Amino acid sequence: MQPIFNTLINGFIDTKIGIVENFVSKQLAVRLTENLNRLFTNKQLQSAGTGNNVLVPHNKLFRSDIIYWLDRKHDDPYENNFFDLIDEFVSYLNSSCYTAITGYEFHYALYEKGSFYKKHIDQFRNNDSRQFSMIIYLNEDWQPADGGELCIHHADSLQKISPVTGKTVFFKSSELAHEVLVTNKPRLSIVGWLKIN
Repeated sequence: MQPIFNTLINGFIDTKIGIVENFVSKQLAVRLTENLNRLFTNKQLQSAGTGNNVLVPHNKLFRSDIIYWLDRKHDDPYENNFFDLIDEFVSYLNSSCYTAITGYEFHYALYEKGSFYKKHIDQFRNNDSRQFSMIIYLNEDWQPADGGELCIHHADSLQKISPVTGKTVFFKSSELAHEVLVTNKPRLSIVGWLKIN
């Protein structure tokens, strides 16, 4: 995994956003996608908010995805495999870049047709524990007409990233404003943050 980790980190260092293919194996991506679809079928996903535990407003004019938090307590083998991978990446990131990450949080995110998330920054105003944002996409055969791109707002340009299965995106939570453009079919991902206490 070290070459994949290096590609992600070096991309971030060079351009403020790391992008890599196959951070999550194809086999694991399939199982995580099955989990997410099953949770959706069983109506276990909830509307996402736009704040933290202190303040969590739900404004569907700003954000219209639905989510489900991952947790080792679920004792799901595929979620735990995902967490093992994140543990490995955090350990490598801390040892190579002295980032002092001490924890993380991740959730499934599903954008139904017509859903979006307007321009925002991931770090809360009243809590700076989120240091790095990560997005892992779970969409097979995504086409340009499907929409749903991640749009990064750089100082002098916009960067659009298609949400294709296997692609992982990594950036500083406090720096890059971004949005999810309207999707024309269901859009699946795992979204999370590497944190310090």
